[in-house]
Amino acid sequence: MSSEQHLQYEIDGLQEQSELLAQKLKRLRHDYAIAADTLIRFQLEKQIEQTEAELKELDQQLDDLEQTLSSERVYRALLKLGYREQTRAFRRFIETNSVAAFLIYGSLYYGQRWLLNRLVRQNVPNIMTGKVVRIELSRIARRSDSAALWRELSGRVGLGRQSSIPEIAERVYQWWLTQNVLLILYDVDCLSESLLHDLIRDFWLLLATKVKTASPQASQFKLLMFLVDYDGCVGSWNIPFVERLDPNWKPDNPIKLPEINQFSDDELTNWLEFAEDELPTQLIDRLDETVQTILKNSDNGIPEPTLGEICQLSGCNWYDEEEKWLKF
Repeated sequence: MSSEQHLQYEIDGLQEQSELLAQKLKRLRHDYAIAADTLIRFQLEKQIEQTEAELKELDQQLDDLEQTLSSERVYRALLKLGYREQTRAFRRFIETNSVAAFLIYGSLYYGQRWLLNRLVRQNVPNIMTGKVVRIELSRIARRSDSAALWRELSGRVGLGRQSSIPEIAERVYQWWLTQNVLLILYDVDCLSESLLHDLIRDFWLLLATKVKTASPQASQFKLLMFLVDYDGCVGSWNIPFVERLDPNWKPDNPIKLPEINQFSDDELTNWLEFAEDELPTQLIDRLDETVQTILKNSDNGIPEPTLGEICQLSGCNWYDEEEKWLKF
């Protein structure tokens, strides 16, 4: 049973309880209206008050569940909006390879974290229950401080902060032997170009080589690394990224997914038509007006403001839902 089906099941059960309580309340009020005895009227009055309180609480539960269900439908619809090129490129690599590193890049507020979560949830959901290491590279004080980078990475994999790079790679390799491993490095744009080059050469190349040379029976698990750039600069750096899958590709070469762009007028229109069953009818009934409102309030289709505006128009709040929808 999906989460939406479970929510609908709960709503149906509460609606049934609500109808029974409403019938009970109606009978109590009828009995109260015709009762002559003071004590009986007092007892009925208390029962009415209790039933009204129960009904009010039940109605609040129903409102909360219906709001949650509505938010789930909006979320499901948003997962179909945009990012087609990035999704297709990711799938091409992941369908035939269990070990890979990916660069997600674009300007600020272009939904890099949203895309990361979408790619993982829709294409490799099993990795979400494996070992996940998240590293905020903005924590490093200086862009070229290699010692700080390796201390941060060492600490995040559970080693002493003075551990060597081979020890760090070995720890991750040992994890991969028994479980899926997901490495996420946020804010790679906070590093210098040379330091990111060193990270890929000294850590990822070493790790990918260990995995690649292991016997096919060693592990059936996935090892993925995401490099997340919130500035849009890393894609132009002189780093050996690859953009297309070819027979000569090796996992030690990180993949540069297509740069994230703004949502266009046509893209939003097609999406609204495609996702109409999951969105409030008023958004679809005034399609052109909805698209223009979204573009106006999102700086002409910048992804994160666009997602927020769609949520607002659909009766939910992006900031309330963000942490629930974005696990990583």
